[in-house]
Amino acid sequence: MARIEPLAPRDWPEEMREALAALRPPDARLPAPRTEGRPKALNALGTFARYPALARAFHTFNGHVLFATSLSERQRELVVLRVAAMRGSEYEWRQHAVLAGDVGIGAGEVEAVAEGPGAPGWSPPERALLRAVDELVGDAVVSDATWDELAGFLDTHQLMDLVFTVGAYDLLAMAFRSFGVELDADLVDGDR
Repeated sequence: MARIEPLAPRDWPEEMREALAALRPPDARLPAPRTEGRPKALNALGTFARYPALARAFHTFNGHVLFATSLSERQRELVVLRVAAMRGSEYEWRQHAVLAGDVGIGAGEVEAVAEGPGAPGWSPPERALLRAVDELVGDAVVSDATWDELAGFLDTHQLMDLVFTVGAYDLLAMAFRSFGVELDADLVDGDR
């Protein structure tokens, strides 16, 4: 049950336009996701519409994580899905399972993300990436061994983007769960 009732798009304050525009940074490196036939995230955005100044601030940060990150789209989506799985954020999970498919992550791989870094089939770099998520969510630090492994294939910007991506989506999981953001009708049909 929603603790903060989302606003319908017709009721969004004018300031929400600026907040939405902040999602697309001027230095975007990655393409915007497809929108046709895709979940619209109206309950999440409608909740943010209750506080446009906060939405603009968070969207500025999240816009970097989504579109200007130095991580690949595949790496980003593996990280986001792992955070969602660890935090039990069904809204985040379902939204990003769709995005993961759009960047070539198959349904079997999506399920393996829920199982974690110990699931069969991960390459050593992807296993290290998922292990870093587990460590950050669990202990708020990447262990020395995992860091050293990651540093073998990620540069400084990518290492920083990894930590901030985990933090951004951990925060969203907390917000979605605490605010009671309910699944949109266009997310209900997908299975976790």
